[in-house]
Amino acid sequence: MAALTSIHQDNAPNPLDMMEQIVAANEWVFDRRSDSEMAAEAPGKWCDYGLYFSWSHEISAMHFTCTFDLKVPEKRRAALYELLALANERLWIGHFGMDADDGMPLFRHAVLLRGAPGASSESLEDMVDIAITECERFFPAFQFVLWGGKSPNEALQAAMLECVGEA
Repeated sequence: MAALTSIHQDNAPNPLDMMEQIVAANEWVFDRRSDSEMAAEAPGKWCDYGLYFSWSHEISAMHFTCTFDLKVPEKRRAALYELLALANERLWIGHFGMDADDGMPLFRHAVLLRGAPGASSESLEDMVDIAITECERFFPAFQFVLWGGKSPNEALQAAMLECVGEA
């Protein structure tokens, strides 16, 4: 298939400028490494999450990664890959993966902004909120597989129980 020809080039403004304001307003630690990269740390219920934002001006896209503070032993990686596939079936936005180098689970999402006037603060806030919410939701399943000896199916079923009230 031949590449599509673009009739005009709209370069979206850098969404990292707005994301930096959002992260600062939440009082999260962050490091704006360059015009195209930013890292932050967000607190969660189960662990702190590493947030990494990468902006590509050339394709007007922002790639976002939310990492868990959770290392996966080599012998449990196959089971965790299976759990990630099962979890991904339940997601509407983004997907889970695992960093091949250090075995850390992560959540990824990308936003295309070509032709858009820019990313809204609401859409960027939603992107981060959805990632952290999904990481929080599936974190117990990861723990059940890694340290509880559960199969991926058992872990997912146990983690997806909706509790009502408080003990």
